[in-house]
Amino acid sequence: MTFRNALMAATAVLLLGSAVPALAQQAPSAMARMIELGPENARMAQRVGTWDVVLTAWASPGAAPTTIRAVAKRRMIGQALQEIITYPRGADGVETQRLDLLSYQRVEGRWKYVSLDTRVPAGLMPAFSFGPGEDGRITLVFEPFAFPAPGVAVVGQLLSMDQVITDQGPDRDMKEQRFMLADGTGRMWLANRYAFTRRK
Repeated sequence: MTFRNALMAATAVLLLGSAVPALAQQAPSAMARMIELGPENARMAQRVGTWDVVLTAWASPGAAPTTIRAVAKRRMIGQALQEIITYPRGADGVETQRLDLLSYQRVEGRWKYVSLDTRVPAGLMPAFSFGPGEDGRITLVFEPFAFPAPGVAVVGQLLSMDQVITDQGPDRDMKEQRFMLADGTGRMWLANRYAFTRRK
């Protein structure tokens, strides 16, 4: 090998070696990329704050609606939007709450959700979407769960449920939940409508 060839080879090695760190910096790991909020969860971060809530509920198909006013506080925990609704104290003086977490999972390309409502003995209620949603709407399908039937005896009634979250602007949104009992009728009805207005 001539001196010139040796010099060219050494220069190539030095240049290649100096390019490796630069390439590594330009290509963060998949873990680092996927843990970022992304556009979907960045939109959720814009919903942080205190919101007034009007809950309209229908206990069964065709039932007269009842209305409750409550307050919701929202904050981001990592990639998830946490929402805690606090209801007025009842006649027994007990404070009840509804907590949920909503996050878009970029690896799976779908929304994941879980809620817990201290008013009902349903436990954790997980749900998911079949995609990123569109037109400001996210549709979530819950894992079916057992719900106590009316009366004094503990009789489990299987309940299927979905929820549609609609973005109605920077200061308003809505959650609508539909129920279907495993009672052989196949009837699904709008059971809960949560209307949110951001406090100024």
